Amino acid sequence: MILSTEQLDALRELAASRHVSGDVALRARIVLWSGEGRRRKDIAELAGVSPVTVDRCKARYAAHGLAGLAEKRRGGPRDQVPPRTRGRVIALTKMSPPADSGLTHWSTRTLSSYLRRREGITVSWHYIARVWREENLKPNRSGASKI
Repeated sequence: MILSTEQLDALRELAASRHVSGDVALRARIVLWSGEGRRRKDIAELAGVSPVTVDRCKARYAAHGLAGLAEKRRGGPRDQVPPRTRGRVIALTKMSPPADSGLTHWSTRTLSSYLRRREGITVSWHYIARVWREENLKPNRSGASKI
């Protein structure tokens, strides 16, 4: 990998910076060592990474420059369920199921299925169970007697 003087200076600065993560500094050193003409195997040994990681760092730098050495955003928590949907789950839980359903009370699965079929709201039964736990809702113990 051939690097210009400007690129070398920027990489040296990044590798020595105390304001970036150690991973970013390591990637900068990997590219620097590659620019010095060192072999892939030697770079991997110096950096304590696999040769595949060396290739990946070089490819990211070649494609995106210094920005390619930055941390990639990892998958975070899933999108939050809108408060309106949460409110609908709570409201339906406090009401009896429709008479035509033949149910005396909601279960997490029946409520999830009802929301999906009748209202077009897709939430998992795990989510409903979590809402019930957080709101201390117990629809099967509502005090209504079963016939």
